[in-house]
Amino acid sequence: MSQLVLLLACIVLGGCISTTTGGFSEDASPQRALDTRVALARDYIGAGNWVAAKRNLDLAMQIDDDNAEIYEAFALVFQSTGEYELAEKNFKKSIRLDGKCSRCRNNYAAFLYSQERYEEAEKQLDDVIQDTLYSGRPNAFVNLGLCRIKLFDMQGAEEAFVRALAMDRTNQVALLEVAQMRFDAGDYPTANKYYGTYRSVAPQQSARGLLLGIRLARINSDRNSEASYVLSLSSRFPSSIEYEAYKRTK
Repeated sequence: MSQLVLLLACIVLGGCISTTTGGFSEDASPQRALDTRVALARDYIGAGNWVAAKRNLDLAMQIDDDNAEIYEAFALVFQSTGEYELAEKNFKKSIRLDGKCSRCRNNYAAFLYSQERYEEAEKQLDDVIQDTLYSGRPNAFVNLGLCRIKLFDMQGAEEAFVRALAMDRTNQVALLEVAQMRFDAGDYPTANKYYGTYRSVAPQQSARGLLLGIRLARINSDRNSEASYVLSLSSRFPSSIEYEAYKRTK
């Protein structure tokens, strides 16, 4: 099953860091300095350097200890290091400080999902998708769909994925999930349509994608495609549950 999408806003840093002293230039505004420290921290989070990330966030807190993005970034660090109580504490504080921070809610939802707290994650995502200006809204709909699958709301899940695709027609997760749902419902023409689009935008299919491709190829009596997908599945994912599932049905 796909994991929820964490949205880390990593940016290319400009010239507001002094290369001679390691500090901020004198003409940097406090807000610019804070934004740069948080951006640096996010870069370090992406690189897995938790010590450097926390050091920059500590420096950002010295500028403004009521900034929601600082606490959200701290939460991501603690989540990554397995300190889940601290992660949740910081996620909640970030949302308390700025209830309109959609990225904060999306990443909190991803945390809740990872803890198998699907109803709570769904509630956070219900708020996120209301933000029509949020650049990550398509992914929020995908995440909502994944939550609803876990809650056995298949109709609601498919509706969320279709909404995501209305905004981003190339979203691989949504395309594959809808294709699988249509296949499971016996709607093979529609499953073929979504799977075909998934194939066109996925340079390399996932194991789930390859297994669905095998099943659709069998229904379509397309032996060449079936053989090609089987070869890819067996060579790239020999230990996967999808390959085991294929072997049970060949």
